[in-house]
Amino acid sequence: MLHINDITYRIGGRTLLEKATVALPDGAKAGLVGRNGTGKTTLFRLITGELAAEDGSISLPRNARIGLVAQEAPATRQSLVDYVLAADAERSALLKEAETASDPHRIAEIHVRLADIEAHAAESRAASILAGLGFNAAAQARPVAEYSGGWRMRVALAAILFSEPDLLLLDEPTNYLDLEGTLWLESYIAKYPHTALIISHDRDLLNGAVDTIVHLEQGRLASYRGGYDSFDRQRRERLALQMKMKKRLEDERRHMEAFVERFRAKATKARQAQSRLKALARMAPIPSIITEEASHIEFPNPERAAAPPLLLVENASLGYEPGKPVLRDVSLRIDPDDRIALLGQNGNGKSTLAKLVAGKIQVQDGRCKRHHRLQTAYFAQHQLDELNPAHSAYDHVRALLPEATEAQVRARAARLGLGTKKMDTPAKDLSGGEKARLLLGLASFSGPHLLILDEPTNHLDVEAREALAQALLAYEGAVLLISHDRHLIETCADRLWLVEGGTVKVFDDDVAAYRRLILERSGSGPGAAKSGNDGAGNGGGADSRAGKRKASAERRAATAPLRKTITAQEKEIEARRREIDKIDARLSDGNLYTRDPEEAARLAKARADALKAIEKAEELWLELSHELEEAMASGE
Repeated sequence: MLHINDITYRIGGRTLLEKATVALPDGAKAGLVGRNGTGKTTLFRLITGELAAEDGSISLPRNARIGLVAQEAPATRQSLVDYVLAADAERSALLKEAETASDPHRIAEIHVRLADIEAHAAESRAASILAGLGFNAAAQARPVAEYSGGWRMRVALAAILFSEPDLLLLDEPTNYLDLEGTLWLESYIAKYPHTALIISHDRDLLNGAVDTIVHLEQGRLASYRGGYDSFDRQRRERLALQMKMKKRLEDERRHMEAFVERFRAKATKARQAQSRLKALARMAPIPSIITEEASHIEFPNPERAAAPPLLLVENASLGYEPGKPVLRDVSLRIDPDDRIALLGQNGNGKSTLAKLVAGKIQVQDGRCKRHHRLQTAYFAQHQLDELNPAHSAYDHVRALLPEATEAQVRARAARLGLGTKKMDTPAKDLSGGEKARLLLGLASFSGPHLLILDEPTNHLDVEAREALAQALLAYEGAVLLISHDRHLIETCADRLWLVEGGTVKVFDDDVAAYRRLILERSGSGPGAAKSGNDGAGNGGGADSRAGKRKASAERRAATAPLRKTITAQEKEIEARRREIDKIDARLSDGNLYTRDPEEAARLAKARADALKAIEKAEELWLELSHELEEAMASGE
């Protein structure tokens, strides 16, 4: 389908692609991955013909249609569904011609072709795609112009998906989607009938939707079968093997050089020495493995712990206009060790809740009690524009530490996730990912008790997302997370809150269960009608899905107390481990035993008690987890 043959492309004296080659067969679903700035978007522009390669070629079948979401949908007065329908140029042209055609033969040809492309199901298919991307029936009837840029990007994406090009090119499509839209898109791409190439840093999308990973590194393209986890494993194995081969070759070279040096002048060994010199000349060196600088993110821990709860909200309404609450009957509690992720479609009020927790808005009625020492750090993507474009990371840190020495400021700036090469770069010249890391570091600069992160992974590549996850795991404060990155939620959150129907409630299940629920609602789950089917004559599929949802809800309700107890044991284990770490830090002071032997004995006993508590909690956790697995299996 797509053949990229030895293409080379340079820009500003920098080589982005050099002899890059890859081939994708018809129907392949491939993820294009690589560090930010390596040239992935440039490759898309070369494929579409917007740019021309210096050398090499890119070939596609004749008349192949390429679909790329280049920009947001224009602010037209067309309804969303009409805008999406117009994306199928052939259908629109045939329908227009059918209105004026008079030749019976041509009329017949038009209707045959309309039947071949299933034009009768077009409106249903367009509505289904829009619904999957978060637009209900009422929203689909509204003009495109009434929506903001992020929502119009969704409309543009819907139009490209509806047109079903032979080669679908998607550049970070989840950056403007919520978790629900991302889950739907993953399912849609996996079933897409043609070839797709997707630039993405979303591990779950790359594991669930594609069958091939194309890796762009050092100007070269390498293809790996399978999803991202398979690619990561294969690449690590290849690098390990390459390192072993390089070491073996270097050992052999040193051995030969030692022989030549020793026996070059010896007549009896001269011929063997010359043979080894020739062998050395023929030995092709294995190139050194150039490892890109690893991403680093760090969140300072709170200097002083705060007693629970950090925040207590009871029967509250919150919003922006008096008498028009966005959320009602909100009752929630956040403790110092909570790791909470908010679920729910964009527009349901997740950001409103985050602003309340951050103290940016107040409740309209009800009660909201904050700990008197509570410090929060709030990060949202729109805050990237609040960075001073002329100031570097060093300048931003200097403003926060006016009395610090040069060395102290630079040491602190280095902890913000930017290397020494980028520390003095003005913010306007940083990439989106570098700006995000800088803003994350500045937001949490003072060691807050509570981190509030609203879509922190946008613009971050896979390595930076993994660094963010590790930083959150190491952080000792509470976390409130809004993200479409399922891997980040599953790694870092132990509680899920669902913002839906104008309120907030606990979701007593995991992200996998939420994914199934979303796909069932959108008609993309198991047993859903195929694309283009309007659902008629499906043998009671809707009732079946409703029954499954009801059974799933009943199963979640029945196992909720069990899950709650399991979560409590997990928290107990983690709390005891932190207690042991603190005790070990104090016991490492060798003078403690002579200075205060009673305190040393007390700490030793406390450590032993904590170990026993961990053992007891782990035994109960294992028992309850087994019980939960059996309960869930019996309900399948």
